[in-house]
This record gives sequence, structure tokens and C-alpha cells, in this order.
Amino acid sequence: MHKTPDFNAPLLFSDPAAALAQVQRIYRQSIGFLRQAMQDYVAGGDYHGVRVRACYPFVRLHTHSVTRQTDLPVGRLSYGFVAGPGRFETTLTRPDLYADYYLEQFRLLLANHGGQLEVGTSTQPIPIHFSFAEHDHVEGQLDAARRALMRDVFDLPDLTVMDDGIANGTHEPRPGEALPLSLFTAPRVDYSLQRLRHYTGTSPEWFQNFVLFTNYQFYIDEFVRLGRAAMADPDSGYIAFVEPGNVVTRRVGLSPQPGDELGAEPPRLPQMPAYHLMREDRSGITMVNIGVGPANAKTITDHIAVLRPHAWLMLGHCAGLRNSQQLGDYVLAHAYVREDHVLDEELPLWVPIPALAEIQLALEAAVADVTGVPPQELKRIMRTGTVASTDNRNWELLPDNTPQRRFSQSRAVALDMESATIAANGFRFRVPYGTLLCVSDKPLHGEIKLPGMANHFYRERVDQHLRIGIRAIERLRTGGVDQLHSRKLRSFAEVAFQ
Repeated sequence: MHKTPDFNAPLLFSDPAAALAQVQRIYRQSIGFLRQAMQDYVAGGDYHGVRVRACYPFVRLHTHSVTRQTDLPVGRLSYGFVAGPGRFETTLTRPDLYADYYLEQFRLLLANHGGQLEVGTSTQPIPIHFSFAEHDHVEGQLDAARRALMRDVFDLPDLTVMDDGIANGTHEPRPGEALPLSLFTAPRVDYSLQRLRHYTGTSPEWFQNFVLFTNYQFYIDEFVRLGRAAMADPDSGYIAFVEPGNVVTRRVGLSPQPGDELGAEPPRLPQMPAYHLMREDRSGITMVNIGVGPANAKTITDHIAVLRPHAWLMLGHCAGLRNSQQLGDYVLAHAYVREDHVLDEELPLWVPIPALAEIQLALEAAVADVTGVPPQELKRIMRTGTVASTDNRNWELLPDNTPQRRFSQSRAVALDMESATIAANGFRFRVPYGTLLCVSDKPLHGEIKLPGMANHFYRERVDQHLRIGIRAIERLRTGGVDQLHSRKLRSFAEVAFQ
């Protein structure tokens, strides 16, 4: 016997707000049904021979022409339209979290193609684990036998519907199947939202649309100091600062919001802690300490990508490969040598990772703003060039100088372990990206990191480097995100959703 929510027949909408409202109704009904069934199951209800299922909402668009129907400025965007005639659809999740995002995508589709959007209930089940509220842990009350029976009653996460074939450009729709509207299906989004809680120690709701990555705790310490200072400033443009454990500090003069009291400092930091300097419109800054290595860099960007940020930037330290460089010099990456290997299956090495002009200009201008060095003299402290990323932290110890020879042939000026991964995953997931590194040692020239020297160097440089990253984001925000999303990141038959 199957237990399902009341059926919602598909409806057509020419108003994006009405389409969003219907998505929200279907999702609320499905989630409410699953939560109630789970509570009954935990309480010992008889579910012998019963299969409980509720499904995600979908949105669908039918187009009949390659011609777009608008002369409005939206026509210059790199998203918001489909590649040609056909049937396009995607499943949707968390319309509370994604309300503004969905509304904008719906608006652009209708503006570009006219007609109507079809909204209904899909056939894609919602895994029971993805139905729990933020602080629900009801499954923990089950004994082992009852927990094992869950898979006979409820749908569990199915990894076969969560792959990244759409983003990777390898997805081939089955005969009669609709073409995708979004890079990510609803189960894939839900999976990443759960992973973000685990890895960063904060809820997805706090993430902002501009993200800074770093590989050093020194940067996080400084970001925390700046975030708390902003909360003490009544004139700050930021409204809250959130730390791991969902510990919320509101700007002075603002009242606590429901749920703020649920935050608690964790007994230990998560693997990749995140900190969020929030603005009212989510255009603030999230900073994540990804730790060391390309595996972490890939993992966290795989999951943050589902939040569809406007840009992410890497701020970290690197080995300077040229004798002319000085400790403390900056490196603005305009190309990458990818020896990280973690993305070789998803993004072949023959795919170039282009520099994005909007990001490059913002970072260069930010260096001038913060350091006070005139633009025409920036070459004294900053070099634009190729950054190599390796998965071998002790590359210097390999015999026969093989890595050095390759890096010389590639014209690399700096080396780290994360930047190429972050840029490549930005390219792969259509998230604008950039890299500004700071030279902390020169191993090929006898200047290696020593603890005392390194600590002094970090204290001297971290504050300035972080302020440059923040200033770059301010410039990108002021310039408008419409100018930020580059057509360089679009494939031949790109999905419509940003």
C-alpha cells in the first residue's frame, strides 16, 4: 500500500510570483506529509506493508522558437534563456531558501520566451533524510531494527540521481525525457545542503553570494575580528555575523531574530569552518577555511556551487617560483597549471580555465586601493601570471628536478595546492572565480618557511591581503552582478538557470 499526499494537478502560470507560490505550496505539502509520517513511525505506528512517498515540485517550459521575445536589458544576460525549441524542466527544493533565486529565474524565462510556466508534482521522490527540519533528529530515537526497516517504508537518498552529468556536459536525456533547466536536480541540491552543514558547521541559510576561500587560519582570525567590529558599528552595511555552530551576532541596534538563540559554539571546529558577514540582500561575504589540499577545495566548492553564488575568490599563500619575487608580493592568477588531479574525470585537462576580466580588474583595483600603490606601479608588489596547483605538498623533494622543469616550461610564477581546483570548479559550475595569492616562501631559491619567520610574515601580511579581498568584493557588488556572470562560462546548450 502506498501513502502519498493529495495530488496536485499541473498548473500553468504567466506570473512568476504565482508560479513560485505554487512551488512553495507543493513543497510544503510534501515535506509536511513526510515529517508527520516519520513522527508516526518513530512513535511506533504500524507501517507493515506501507510505502510512504512524497515528491519534489517541478517547473517546466515549452518553447517553439530559437528567437527570444525581449529587447529588455535581460537580453544581455548570460542566463535566463534556453538554447532552442523543446521541453525543459527541473525539480525544485527548498523554495524558502531559494525563493528570490527561483523568482528571478522564472521572471527571466517568461520575459525571454513568453508563454507560460507549468508547475506540478514530479515523480522524483524526496528522500526522508532531506525532509527533516534544521534541528530535527527524530531518527536518533529509533532502535537498530526499526532504523533498518526505514528503507522499506521511506525513500532514502539515491546517488544515481545526484550525479553532475548536467554540469559536466555529459548528460544525455533519454528518449522522451525533457531537457534540463538547471545544473542541479533537487536531490543533488538537498545532498549538498546537508554536506554544507556537516563540513562548515553552519546552516546553508547563512551563506552569502560572495565567497572567500583561504587555506590559513590566520585569515579567519582576522575576518572574525573585522566581522565583530562591523557588528559594533551602527553604520555598517552588514546586519549580522555568523560563526560555526550558527552563533549569530546582530549589528548593534538590531533585535535578535527567531532562531538566533539556537546557536551554540561547537566543542570543536568542523573540517572547513565557515563565517558569514551578512547583508540584507545576501550580498555579503562568506569566508571558509578549506584547509590544505585540492581534495578539500573540490569538496567544498562541489557543495557551495548549489547555492549559486555570484563569485568566489581564493586568498592564500603560495610559493614564489621566480627569483625576482619578494616575500609578501602578490600574485594575480591569469592561468592555471592543473596538477591537482581531483577534477581530471569531471573536467579534462585539455579544457582551458580562462581568466575572467571582471574579477581580474576588481582584484587589481583592490590591490591599488588597499596598498595605496598607484596602478602604474603595481608591478613592484604584484605579478600577474600562471599559478600551478599540485597535490604533492613535498614537490620540492622529487628527484631530477622534474616538477621544476614543468613549472618553468609552463611559465608559472607561483605554486599552491588549491587555487587551480577552485578556479576549475568555478568554470565547471559556472561560478565566476579569481585568485590572489601572497608569496610566503621561495623554496627554489633557498627561502623556505621557518616557524618564527612564517608567524611574523603572516601577522604582517594577512590583514592587508584580507582587506584586498573584501575590497574586491565591494567593487564587484557595486558594479552589479549582471555584469559579473560571464558568457565565457556557457556551453553550447547551456541550462537557463543561473
